[in-house]
Amino acid sequence: MRFASLGSGSEGNGLVVEAGDTRVLMDCGFGLADSVARLARLGLQPGDFAGIVVTHEHGDHIGGVGRLARKYRLPVWLTAGTLGMAQDLDGVAVQVIDSHAAFVVDGLEIQPYPVPHDAREPVQYVFGDGERRLGVLTDAGCSTPHIEAMLAGVDALVLECNHDAAMLENGPYPAGLKRRVGGRFGHLENGQSAALLDRLKHAKLQCVMAAHVSKKNNTAALAQCALSRVLGCADDDVRVACQTAGFDWIRI
Repeated sequence: MRFASLGSGSEGNGLVVEAGDTRVLMDCGFGLADSVARLARLGLQPGDFAGIVVTHEHGDHIGGVGRLARKYRLPVWLTAGTLGMAQDLDGVAVQVIDSHAAFVVDGLEIQPYPVPHDAREPVQYVFGDGERRLGVLTDAGCSTPHIEAMLAGVDALVLECNHDAAMLENGPYPAGLKRRVGGRFGHLENGQSAALLDRLKHAKLQCVMAAHVSKKNNTAALAQCALSRVLGCADDDVRVACQTAGFDWIRI
């Protein structure tokens, strides 16, 4: 099982997950040509995918899904709430999922789970191949017992480190946006992510990737420092999913 990022941040998100011959894309917030180019960097073409799973309706996650799915005839899985808020999905083969029920796409078992975020029915996902599990948590304003139960025992974790509390407070955002980003339905702050990671840390955890790092309210170095303290490793040992290039293949 392996995974890679097309890019991560407020300008667009996409994560590739592969188990054997099965490959899915989680979210696509990039234009069509940009998506194809980002996939090519990973040695992939859109036709290589079994489909696209969507977390929620914000443009940096769903903005490119319709065009990619229509052109390459890819099915799309998403919640009823996300479908109700989504645009540009005409002509797409949509499959509505239950936010608490796992489903299978060929060689991948995909477990959605609800998260607190300012969208209609947002979810994140845990992907498994029967032996290994990859957990993904971004676009959540806080942790919950259910989130921690879903992510317990994963072999790899893609974890949001959206902002640094001091940088957000002293940064350029207007007051209302600061409250939204830092609120219970906004995005995880470095310290929150580190505390969550500390509760999830276990012997099987092979890899933790910091993701959805804000360009204006955080730095890669701050995110790395927060997570490395929990993991007991050097800052540089914590990898960061960047906006422009994501990250290359990681095998678990």
